[in-house]
Amino acid sequence: MALLERIEENVIKVPLTSTTKPEIIRELVTVLKDAGIVEDVDAIVEAVLSREVLCSTGLDRGIAVPHAKTTAVPDLTIAIGIAPEGVDFEALDGEESRIFFLILAPPDQSGPHVQALSEIAKATQSSVLIRMLTAARTPAEVVELFRE
Repeated sequence: MALLERIEENVIKVPLTSTTKPEIIRELVTVLKDAGIVEDVDAIVEAVLSREVLCSTGLDRGIAVPHAKTTAVPDLTIAIGIAPEGVDFEALDGEESRIFFLILAPPDQSGPHVQALSEIAKATQSSVLIRMLTAARTPAEVVELFRE
C-alpha cells in the first residue's frame, strides 16, 4: 500500500495548535476539509470521538492514531499533525502525544484500514523517525521524512 509514501503536504498540519483530544481531532479533520477531501466535519469528528470512547488511540512514544470508519469518506483517508509540545491523548504509556495520524475509511473497507494502521505502527518503531517528526517544522519536512 505504501500509504505514508503517498502523503501530500495538504494533509499535514505542523504545528497543531489544539491542546485537547477533541480539539486535535477536529483540527485534523479540518485539515482534510481545507484540502477538499471531506465535507462533513461534524460527522467525522463524532465518529472518531465515538471510537475513542471504546479505547484511547493514544499509543506510546508520543504517537496517537485516532481512527474511525465513516460513510463521510469515500476512500481511505489520512491526515497527519505534529504537536511538538505534546497533548494529553490518554496514551497507553501515560505520556503526551506529539505525532497524530488520523485514519478514516468507509465502513466497507476493513482491509485497507487495518493495513494503514499496520503501516503506521511499523514506521513509528524507529526512535530516530519519531524524533525527526517531532522536530519537523513544515509539512514539506514531514513528507520528506516519509519518503526517505
